[in-house]
Amino acid sequence: MNFDQADFEVRCEWGEKGVLKLAPISDVVVIIDVLSFSTCIDIANSRGAIIFPYQWKDKSAKAFARSVNAELANKRGSSHYSLSPASLISISKETRLVLPSPNGSSLSLATGATPTLTGCLRNCRAIALAAMNYGRQIAVIPAGEKWNDESLRPSFEDLMGAGAIISYLEGSLSPEAQLAVAAYRGVRQSLRHLMKQCVSGQELIERGFEQDVNLASEIDVSNCVPTLVDGTYINSTR
Repeated sequence: MNFDQADFEVRCEWGEKGVLKLAPISDVVVIIDVLSFSTCIDIANSRGAIIFPYQWKDKSAKAFARSVNAELANKRGSSHYSLSPASLISISKETRLVLPSPNGSSLSLATGATPTLTGCLRNCRAIALAAMNYGRQIAVIPAGEKWNDESLRPSFEDLMGAGAIISYLEGSLSPEAQLAVAAYRGVRQSLRHLMKQCVSGQELIERGFEQDVNLASEIDVSNCVPTLVDGTYINSTR
């Protein structure tokens, strides 16, 4: 049986399996990891930084950073760049930064030859407009989170990011894409408050990263279009 939503132009599916299913039949893939990978990329790229997504934060990440003449993001909460949007607000132009992420980076690196963008609430309109320039077959992939056993946990914030982007897309929407839009429009007016109440938001706030949640909750405030080119995210609107 066919489960790839191919009867529709705009498709929405979760996680790595969603990427593997939809990327080969799509003109462009949009990766969504609102808390915090996609928000980090938007902020960094909009300031002229170049970001290398990387799947693991281990010794191989250090070696990779050296091989591409880039800095390696530190642990969240450190005094330097990390997977914290707030840490990237003042990132220097043309900084080369390796950003390990088990969700956003992993999905970005799984799209193969299909053009790849990463979007969030901040750049939802800009990403949608850019995606339609690639063609009508658009795959929107909310990353979700992972349980301790590594299984997928669909997340509130990534469903909202998907819905925000899809709300600006033209073409026939799969039922999954329609659901994301309906969910987003249903709570848009209270979204900032709900972002702080959802599981991922509460986790970050408890760890002292409320500013990250605030930054990720801003809607359509950025024209940045992070585009994966030769394994790096750059702002294609520059």
